[in-house]
Amino acid sequence: MTTVLLARHGETTWNREGRLQGWAPTPLTDRGHEQARALAAAVADDYDVDRVLASDLRRARQTAAHLADHVGHDPAFESAWRERDFGRYQGLPCEAVFEEHDRLSLSRAGRAAVDARPESGESLRDVRERVLSGWERVLAESGPDETVAVVSHGGPLHLLLGAVEDRGVVDAIVEGEQHNCGLNELRVADGEARLVAENRTEFLDALSA
Repeated sequence: MTTVLLARHGETTWNREGRLQGWAPTPLTDRGHEQARALAAAVADDYDVDRVLASDLRRARQTAAHLADHVGHDPAFESAWRERDFGRYQGLPCEAVFEEHDRLSLSRAGRAAVDARPESGESLRDVRERVLSGWERVLAESGPDETVAVVSHGGPLHLLLGAVEDRGVVDAIVEGEQHNCGLNELRVADGEARLVAENRTEFLDALSA
């Protein structure tokens, strides 16, 4: 049985400010580094990790570096695990963008928003296809007894877990919750993936606010 651990990166300043990060090279805050160290310690305590993969965006790379220090494997970086590219809206307040552009809002446009692209950016369907391609590569390259840790972003994790749970894109995004450095565990046997832990954060409880 293959075990895949999926984690969101640690906190950034733009997370705190509610800005769309997209592919911006935003770094972790001090708290983000604390979260990443706590995540890494929890993973090292509970699992025997064989490989570490991560999005190649700065905040994911920094989070993965802490994980690598604890599990003893250098991360491999893949663009498939990047956050959604928000194009010209990158860096703007999330609420303002979705209030001003109904076509991008799942709450207003519903399913139509799944295929809506920000200028120079990606639609949710684009991201889903990209992330699922990365997921298929993980499964193809993993042995039946391996444990693989992947550091990604909120959007990709919502979409991947939604696909595993056979939920539509709208429900996967609207109903999903992924905290900074929240940990998810999937177990895969005979090509079938099963979610056994979602958005674990108890190891972050002791951190200062």
